[in-house]
Amino acid sequence: MPEYKAPLRDIRFVRDELLDYPAHYQSLPGCSEATPETVAAILTEGARFCEAVIAPLNPVGDREGCTWHPEGVTTPQGFREAYQQFVAAGWPSLAHEEAHGGQGLPESLSMAFSEMLATANWAWSMYPGLSHGAMNTLSAHGTPEQQQLYLTRLVSGEWTGTMCLTEAHCGSDLGLLRTRAEPLADGSYRISGTKIFISAGEHDMASNIVHIVLARLPDAPEGTRGISLFIVPRFLPDAQGNPGARNAVSCGAIEHKMGIHGNATCVMNFDGATGFLVGPPNRGLNCMFTFMNVARLGTALQGLAHAELALQGAVRYARERLQMRALNGPQHPELPADPIIVHPDVRRMLLTIKAFAEGNRALIYYAARLVDVVQHSTDDARRQEADELLALLTPIAKAFMTEVGFEAANLGVQVFGGHGYITETGMEQNVRDSRIACIYEGTTGIQALDLLGRKVLMSQGELLKRFTRVIHRFCQAQADNAVLQEFVGPLASLNREWGEATLQIGMSALQNRDEVGAAAVDYLMYSGYICLAYFWADMARVAAEKLAGGSTETTFYTAKLQTARFYYQRILPRTQSHRAAMLAGAGSLMALSAEAFLTDY
Repeated sequence: MPEYKAPLRDIRFVRDELLDYPAHYQSLPGCSEATPETVAAILTEGARFCEAVIAPLNPVGDREGCTWHPEGVTTPQGFREAYQQFVAAGWPSLAHEEAHGGQGLPESLSMAFSEMLATANWAWSMYPGLSHGAMNTLSAHGTPEQQQLYLTRLVSGEWTGTMCLTEAHCGSDLGLLRTRAEPLADGSYRISGTKIFISAGEHDMASNIVHIVLARLPDAPEGTRGISLFIVPRFLPDAQGNPGARNAVSCGAIEHKMGIHGNATCVMNFDGATGFLVGPPNRGLNCMFTFMNVARLGTALQGLAHAELALQGAVRYARERLQMRALNGPQHPELPADPIIVHPDVRRMLLTIKAFAEGNRALIYYAARLVDVVQHSTDDARRQEADELLALLTPIAKAFMTEVGFEAANLGVQVFGGHGYITETGMEQNVRDSRIACIYEGTTGIQALDLLGRKVLMSQGELLKRFTRVIHRFCQAQADNAVLQEFVGPLASLNREWGEATLQIGMSALQNRDEVGAAAVDYLMYSGYICLAYFWADMARVAAEKLAGGSTETTFYTAKLQTARFYYQRILPRTQSHRAAMLAGAGSLMALSAEAFLTDY
């Protein structure tokens, strides 16, 4: 596995120079404690923890996996001890309310730490990561008593949390779920059913696990309107709030998976387990969206993590691996061959990974900035604008970032050649670990339908206009900037085209709703490439200004300009193939009969 080094310089570039986080924090109530000095100390210490403690466990988790036994699940060697250090250092409480034992710092700061944690060891990071969503759900919808009993212990890290949605027969169609909740005289509920694919559903890292479970009440209407949300702890708290009697919830099995072996993906059996209602009856899915939206941004972060890990491993290898001579003649005549980084095709792969890693860092930190505004701003108009931008960008970030993260991980293997395919380099693990990101928290297809159907067409394009206006204002402001013309012209043209293509799809959908599903994934990827084009143009602006101002970091800022140029010339043209596909209509997709897919030979 590549030795992980936290990319603190690029994190600082995006946060401080591109997005001006210091001013952002000072503009929001409750964020002023996140001073530049505090942020720097947290990121520096977080980097040390991730590099020294968490990253070395990544190959261990892949090699050993988790072990199921009737009493529970044992995590790989070192996982539990690392979690104890994580809790002792106060990392779980970073971005939660002080009233519940948190440190009260902004969500965006926690996300920067989460990026490092995720890249160091995605499987390990999932254990506290699932707790984060459970905390946000209880903070928004739990009663004061539930918050005192459960939320405070989740915030401290003493307990961990899960989200229990999926069942074997329904997948993403939660309206079909069958888990039942029977009300009892004491106000609790008897929960019965089986959930599958529950990440961190059972483990030995914390003294209790708080399951957030979707189930149906006996009189609930059919479909998604009849789903309620429940707390189901592994151990029922006693009078002092400590883990008491074992609840009737157990891990029936752990899945044998392609990747993320260090995380226990569980089949969870609820055999009349005691549960407690969260939020109003039959409104559980609405409450769960608090959890799911956070989880979708967390999964977007996974796409960035695998691209960053691929970049670090591939660049180091390409600098050292000797093979053939450069086409224009030896670059290192003193060596028996040149390092493979001199070859154009290796450069193509490295620059593609770099463009995705650094471009997606800008996208996710921009989204994190919006989260801060939604959570802290007292300006209703500003908060609404941020919420609507976030609604549009969340499905793009989740699906686009994980798709290109998987592409980047594959390119990392390719740079290594045959050595990338074997276990000891860690590059093939990166591919296996990254593949699930395109699936969970809603597949790419589900996210694409959410984007095009719900967010864009159902808002009559208003949510899309929120972001195209951001791009339009940028292009107007830089119209006379000679240094940026190679970026501003194509970006402005694509921004107009984005709206025109959306209108064309919308008009077709009025005649045939299948047009939405047929166009959705290509539309999402097209949108993602345009989003990154905006961020790369803005990063080029910052880099050009720094170079013009006499910065001594010429290598860093020149690399930004050169990578932006590569993105525009070599990756952004993909938008045109996606545009052609999404405007081609549903005919060729739907014409073939189901029977014709299977042919007798």
